[in-house]
This record gives sequence, structure tokens and C-alpha cells, in this order.
Amino acid sequence: MKIGKENHMALLEIMKAGNPVLKEVCKPVEHVDKRLRTLLDDMAETMYENNGVGIAAPQVGQTIRAVVIDCQDDHGLLELINPEITYREGTETDTEGCLSCPDLYGEVERAAKVRVAFLNRRGKKQQLTATGLLARCIQHELDHLDGQLFIDIAQSIHRGSAS
Repeated sequence: MKIGKENHMALLEIMKAGNPVLKEVCKPVEHVDKRLRTLLDDMAETMYENNGVGIAAPQVGQTIRAVVIDCQDDHGLLELINPEITYREGTETDTEGCLSCPDLYGEVERAAKVRVAFLNRRGKKQQLTATGLLARCIQHELDHLDGQLFIDIAQSIHRGSAS
């Protein structure tokens, strides 16, 4: 049995649509510290446990500007602190779901390509250019930081599976 930092992770409760915390505009992170890194670890654990590809701090009751994303691509787990989209290009419409809106899916138009500036878990400034699912995930999660759910902007919504 391995004993290490992974034993300190905890699953967090996911706030569901209707919870007022999901409508709040989140505050910028002031200090990248051990507490924040623990929250990022717990958010990632919660996302994986619920088969998500992203989760934002307000979805676990924290009104700060932090998200974790893992589209199971070459980027692996991304932790974006104080993320800001600095560039958008094109549009694409595709189906989205959300851990805060179980069993709801909707068609959402998003930029096809985005560039995002953010701090990593060590407080270092970084940027990333994304297309496809990753670009969609970044926009979806950053919407959460401004109190917006995908169901607020979906062109249509249906229950059931993503297909």
C-alpha cells in the first residue's frame, strides 16, 4: 500500500443548479498557497470520481477564480488560477453537460479557438492556446467563475445522455 500525499485528498460536494453560490461572480485568488493547492487536488479528485472533464471552484462551494480541467488529452490535468481568456477565434456549436446539472445536456455555441492566461499551482504565469474539446471546457469552466451555467446560454436543452 502506498502512503503519501494522495491519501490527503477528499471528495467535495458538488453544488447543483439552483444553489446561489453558482450565480456568484468569483473573487480573484490573492495567494497561491498550500490551502489552495489542497483545494485544487480535492477538486481534481472530485472531478475524476464523477467522470467530469472539468470543475470550477464555485461548483464545490468556493467563490474563487480557480478551475481544474482534464480532457484526457496530451495536456493532462490543467489547473488554472485566475484564468482569463485573452483571445477568441471562430465559433462551434456542440453538446455540453455539467456536473452541477445532472442529466441535462444542451447545444452551446462557443469560440472554436481560445487563448487563456492563468497562474499555475506554483503561482507562475502561463498561457495556453486551445481548440476542440479543451477550448470548450475552458470556456465552460470560466463561465462558472462569472456565475453562469451552460443552461443559461444553451440554444436547446434535453435530458438523458450526451448523444
